[in-house]
Amino acid sequence: MAVRIRLKRMGAHKKPFYRVVVSDSRSPRDGRFIEEIGTYNPVAQPAQLNIDEEKALKWLQNGAQASDTARSLLSKAGVLKKFHELKQGK
Repeated sequence: MAVRIRLKRMGAHKKPFYRVVVSDSRSPRDGRFIEEIGTYNPVAQPAQLNIDEEKALKWLQNGAQASDTARSLLSKAGVLKKFHELKQGK
């Protein structure tokens, strides 16, 4: 099973709100997911980003691949830097 970290769109029309989720790559964008690891609200000024670093690091270490947008958000939250430091420490 290929596991991806990606965004699940929520919110009203023209007012998007996203959940950062871990899901099977074959499931639909807003469909079934394994675990929710954070939220992203691009409408707020400034944009709000909440990521559970422990859960995100656990999934990255277990081989989950982040989508392009999720990778950008994880980078802004500092999770990817910690992940690379953990990999270099091994």
